[in-house]
Amino acid sequence: MADRTSSSIVTSAPRGAVMSVIADFGAYPDWATGVRSAEVVEPGPGGLPRRVRFVLDAGLIKDSYVLAYEWDADSGVSWELAEGGTMVTEMSGAYLLADAGSGTRVSYELTVGTRMPMIGMLKRRAEKTIIETALKGLKTRAEALQPQDGQEQ
Repeated sequence: MADRTSSSIVTSAPRGAVMSVIADFGAYPDWATGVRSAEVVEPGPGGLPRRVRFVLDAGLIKDSYVLAYEWDADSGVSWELAEGGTMVTEMSGAYLLADAGSGTRVSYELTVGTRMPMIGMLKRRAEKTIIETALKGLKTRAEALQPQDGQEQ
C-alpha cells in the first residue's frame, strides 16, 4: 500500500457538528472543491452512509467512483475505494476528530492512486493540496453552521 499523506486543522466547532458536516454528503459540492456530486448508494447503521458515489472534477482528474465508509461515532470515519473509476484506482483515508479546547482538531489522512503515473513527490504534493483544501472547506462549513453567540441555529 502507498504512503499516506496527512494534515490537520483546528476548528471552533464541536466534534458532533464537524461529524455532521462530514456525513452530509449531499452538501459536499457546496464546500468540497472538485466534488460535483456525492450520492449515498447504500445507507448504513444509524442512518450514516455505508457507500457513496462521487463525481469528481478536479482539474486533470475527472471521474466517478464509490467509497465504502466505516464510522466511529464522533471520533472519526475511514473509507476505502469500493468501486474504482476510469482514473482513480486506489483511495483510502480517514477523518480523525479529537477535542481541542472548546473546538475540534480534525486530522485527515489520504492515499490516492490513479491510472495516470505520477512521481512520488508530485503525488504526495497533490494529496497534500487535496487534504488542505478539504480541511479548510470543512472548517469553514462547520463553523458557518454553528449558532452565533446569543442566537439559536
